[in-house]
Amino acid sequence: MQNETDIRYLRTPIIPTRQTFWGNEGDLDYRALCVFAATGFFLDTDTYYQGQQALKPACEYQFSERGEILQETPYFKWHHSPVERSFDTVVDEFSNLFETIVAEQTEDREIILPLSGGLDSRTQAVALKRLGITTNTFSYAFAGGHDETYYAKQIARACGFPFQSFKVKSGYLWSCIEELAIINRCYSEFTHPRQMAFKDCYNNMGDVFSLGHWGDVLFDDMGVPDNLSLEGQVEVLLNKIIKKGGLFLAESLWLTWGLEGDFKSYLTERIRNLLQDIGITNSANAQIRAFKSLYWAPRWTSVNLSVFESVKPISLPYYDNRLCEFICTIPEHFLARRQIQIAYIKKNMPELAKITWQAQRPFNLNTFSYNKAPFNLPYRIVNKINRELNAFKGNPYIQRNWELQFLGDDNDKLLQQYLFDNPNFRVIIPESLVKTVYNKFKTEDAITYSHPLSQLLTLALFTKTYNIISSIEN
Repeated sequence: MQNETDIRYLRTPIIPTRQTFWGNEGDLDYRALCVFAATGFFLDTDTYYQGQQALKPACEYQFSERGEILQETPYFKWHHSPVERSFDTVVDEFSNLFETIVAEQTEDREIILPLSGGLDSRTQAVALKRLGITTNTFSYAFAGGHDETYYAKQIARACGFPFQSFKVKSGYLWSCIEELAIINRCYSEFTHPRQMAFKDCYNNMGDVFSLGHWGDVLFDDMGVPDNLSLEGQVEVLLNKIIKKGGLFLAESLWLTWGLEGDFKSYLTERIRNLLQDIGITNSANAQIRAFKSLYWAPRWTSVNLSVFESVKPISLPYYDNRLCEFICTIPEHFLARRQIQIAYIKKNMPELAKITWQAQRPFNLNTFSYNKAPFNLPYRIVNKINRELNAFKGNPYIQRNWELQFLGDDNDKLLQQYLFDNPNFRVIIPESLVKTVYNKFKTEDAITYSHPLSQLLTLALFTKTYNIISSIEN
């Protein structure tokens, strides 16, 4: 019998900021790798290895001294139990709770706040300003792309916060890709964490990051009818999580590794089972939000928080357990269209509501309802003309990070080096498949095949960094 002194305890957050792994690695889990190839993240408790799992969110674990899991006990289950009250009451409740969380997380330390032109970091800026917390801000934009720093600078100026702007430059990835492979352990493709380009710039900016991740999921609806059937929810989630080109790569790997059945059916059944386990029957929006918070946030969004955390401690007010519990009590019609955050900003710092909302540009928080024809046509026409003129002058508009990391001769040489000069990689994935994806990216459809190419690059770095040698399952 196990002595009580041998038992170790661990309590995982409702939305973990980092992955916690348990078990010995063992052989590669090829089914999990196919899901990773399709979606860009590992699903549920999957890892690279059959003998290892990621611990689940919102659970209490008991371990033996030898590291065996003795008990796994959920302490929170996502639900939809709306408490009817006025919208103003909900906004006041949010204000009190959010500012309490921000105050506790900052603890009078100097804050580093990444700003964007959206609502989540803008909401944080309001709270930090009202609390009188010393805050330094920054933002970044793609070289040759839309200048997100334009809005962030205005928000910082209105709050009286110091501000720094950065440009994500072409080819930055190659100077830091091997370090990134160690930091995020290859659990996310490498073209997403733009913050890696400026990692060395954060040291003197403050004591702790305050990051705005996941506010856009918690404080919005999922865009579906609340009575959407389970099968309809499965279809919605498959469309959301499978990236362009992801199904092609996953199905190709499934066949290459000789796995039984077919990939699409396998993934569909897993999504259906996970949704059924959530068990929210009175709101499809709440159930999809819960699914994303359980399986997307910890296994995708949280992975690259490790880049920030490699420099300074991190805090995430939207990840706080109390805010997750609060969301479960809010009537769904109050969550739709970001109403709560917008009302909070308008009430407490109306000058920030007048600054353009990047996703609704050129409109702001007071006027975004006009972002439809015919009101938005003048902006759209002028914007399109400017982009076409710049492209004609040899300055194409950059919208995605992979365009800066994969396009051009210098990038291509380094990309090919990592894809094709790695014997370990060829043991797992045949060079013929890598060449197929690479050629489709180069000659057919770069947008569709950028994700498969980036996933192959990630797997190539995984085999290189962790010296993986494995035989394909029969």
